[in-house]
Amino acid sequence: MKTLAILVDGGPAPGINAVIAAATIEARNHGVRVIGCYDGFRWLMDGDPHHVTELEIADVTRVHFDGGSILRTSRANPATSRDGLARVAEVLRRLGVDGLIAIGGNDTTASAARLAAAAPGLAIAHVPKTIDNDVPLPSDVPTAGFTTAGNIGKDIVRNLISDAATTDRWFFVTVMGRQTGHLALAIGSAAAATLTVIGEEFGDRHISVDALADLLEGAIIKRHAQGREHGVAILAEALAAKLDGAVPGLERDPHGNLRLADLELGRLLKDHVTRSLQARGMRVLISVKDLGYELRCAPPGGHDLQYSRSLGYWAARYLLEGGSGALISLQSGRLTPIPFASLLDERTGRARVRYVDVASEMYQTMLAYMIRLKPADFEAENVGVLAESARLSEADFVARFRPVVAS
Repeated sequence: MKTLAILVDGGPAPGINAVIAAATIEARNHGVRVIGCYDGFRWLMDGDPHHVTELEIADVTRVHFDGGSILRTSRANPATSRDGLARVAEVLRRLGVDGLIAIGGNDTTASAARLAAAAPGLAIAHVPKTIDNDVPLPSDVPTAGFTTAGNIGKDIVRNLISDAATTDRWFFVTVMGRQTGHLALAIGSAAAATLTVIGEEFGDRHISVDALADLLEGAIIKRHAQGREHGVAILAEALAAKLDGAVPGLERDPHGNLRLADLELGRLLKDHVTRSLQARGMRVLISVKDLGYELRCAPPGGHDLQYSRSLGYWAARYLLEGGSGALISLQSGRLTPIPFASLLDERTGRARVRYVDVASEMYQTMLAYMIRLKPADFEAENVGVLAESARLSEADFVARFRPVVAS
């Protein structure tokens, strides 16, 4: 390898600069020229070879402490057409690039795999970074940035819990995560939020807005029965995808993903829950908060610092030693490249997704500490107090809320 290119694709995540720095330093120490491509695949897709920068060791020595990306990022998708892939390959060839490190999430996996097929002379390694933690790695291997995002999110939610207790209100907090509930669950569990609701609870089923609102209203009623008028509900952004059929008009990004943030899930559910409670003379103050953008460009914490530097170092080593066509993972402390082919769904051509395992003991522990309606609440000795708290007859309470409780 004579020239290594590095680019960042998709949303930001803590640790990106640490990957760039480590890969650059290792490559330069072996006499390899390193160039950084600005804005992911965007300019390469346009056939533009000018939005690049030479990277030297002096340029990156201390950037691993910083959040964001010194190469910026974009969601440009070269795999939308053969022409796009061909232009990327041609620009890299003109720049003399024979090795590429693509830093990104699941969409980057698919883009890198398609580019590898279109440019067989180009060695490619993918470094998985995303606060969503949804890249199909083993269950105990996080993606770069996830740990930092969860820790910072925990502190924010802890403050909201104090505010809720001080002002007797509820917060509905929507946490970023396009397809999965990993980040929402990590933040909710660490902060001891009242409850966390994730899309994986519902399997392949869609859920109506009314049913999701009833799930939240049930938690409010249960807290009210306990003499508490406040709480914090964490909502995984991916829940909005479960409402896709009921909420038309959502736009999609260049990779075909729904722009779920446009739905304003928390506000939608707040309006439904407030109307329902007010109809029975119950006044509950609910505020909404979206959480995610605050986390993506945060400086990486200690774990992500060393983890991301290791990923960058071994991505460079993998290419230097003749490897190609794989996602770089560290499992049990050892480099374990995962071939692109094993990461893609043969039916869709897109990267497979790692979902929360709701059958795991880890999830069951988190669920046990949540305040939400559960099957035992509908037993004869319990249902009367809850029905009274909801200002409903026992029969009406069971008919209304039993359907939204998992057995």
